[in-house]
Amino acid sequence: MGKKIGIIGTGFIATGIFRLLEQSTDWSVSKILTRRPKETLKNFPQERLTHEVDELIANSDLVVEGSGDVIYATAVLEKVLEEGLPVVTMNSELQLTTGSYLATLGYITEAHGDQPGCLAQLNREVRSAGFNPLVYGNIKGFLNLNPSRQEMEYWSKKQGLRLDQTVSFTDGSKLQIEQALVANGLGAAIACDGMLGLTLSSLEESDELVSKAQKFAQPLSDYVLYQDSPPGVFILAESREADRQGDYGPFAKLRTREGSAYVFLKPFHLCYLEVPRTITEVFAGTSPLLTNSPAPKYNVAAIAKRKLLPGEYIARGLGSFDVRGEAVSIAEHPNHLPLCLLEDATVKTVIDPGQMLSFADVELPETRALQIYKQINRGNLFNPFFNSKDLNHQHDIFTNSKLIYLES
Repeated sequence: MGKKIGIIGTGFIATGIFRLLEQSTDWSVSKILTRRPKETLKNFPQERLTHEVDELIANSDLVVEGSGDVIYATAVLEKVLEEGLPVVTMNSELQLTTGSYLATLGYITEAHGDQPGCLAQLNREVRSAGFNPLVYGNIKGFLNLNPSRQEMEYWSKKQGLRLDQTVSFTDGSKLQIEQALVANGLGAAIACDGMLGLTLSSLEESDELVSKAQKFAQPLSDYVLYQDSPPGVFILAESREADRQGDYGPFAKLRTREGSAYVFLKPFHLCYLEVPRTITEVFAGTSPLLTNSPAPKYNVAAIAKRKLLPGEYIARGLGSFDVRGEAVSIAEHPNHLPLCLLEDATVKTVIDPGQMLSFADVELPETRALQIYKQINRGNLFNPFFNSKDLNHQHDIFTNSKLIYLES
């Protein structure tokens, strides 16, 4: 049956990946790691479901992470990568939060299919043709920074997605996470907190965005609001060779209205349908498509949607009605609370609507993801102790001592 593929998760993405991989003759799905009771999962063969990470590892040649959960996936993938298995993920939240550390343990890559992977692949194609990217762009048709529960419950049911997923798409948090990952992974900049987010009626009208990008010494990672566009990605780029061709047809058609850049558009993303392509590349020895960089400069801060009071409980920040996400510079906001770490939290201070949360504002449980994030952002990622193989000893030291937060 060829290579054995393990899957983490049994939600929307993981289910789609499983169905797709079941059609392959090159590999087989061996084990599916889940936290749910097995008997409730009617869409999966019971004998392939497991609650044990060790069983997943023992029966896999490669692992696909599709849980969408940063806290859980970090702990699991640390073990998977330590055992030498390559990892393909569609979890940009994970990449942004702990991916820099996980990449030091072994092979991990973002998959083709979601916007970050699509931009990374388009970047390869554009650069191979001699173009220099100025903007890595994500296209969004609609944003509502603080949607109502009634509205989100309607669209959640209509689209067949979880409520938190629907909210994170609508309030832009998912978009902010994706573009922060793109900035870190492709060496781009975020122009300002939350990005520029210009409103356009066509990509040919993006000369203003080009002008802003040219003021930076590196490309920009950003997004545009373009109501009539398909949900794709684009790159604005420059090329001296293409400029020499003047009004030659193919090049002229790629230009922006004022001719300041060339527009490369991928007008679709196929989500988990492109995961098999990524798996093929991994087994062929291709370098990772996209990771979060060893020294990430950007993350996504939690911003209050409403007034939060001491004692309130936040089960999960991403996709909630309590907070949303905004891409920020880590250097400029060293104490910001990353949105993807905000789980199972208790509010400690009064937080006003629109306020950026800090670590001092909430009480968080000690998790491996939290420990790793703080080590990354203290500059200790390549500390020999931090990369120790003795994970149990390392875990005991972390959990038996009080972590000193960044603002202390």
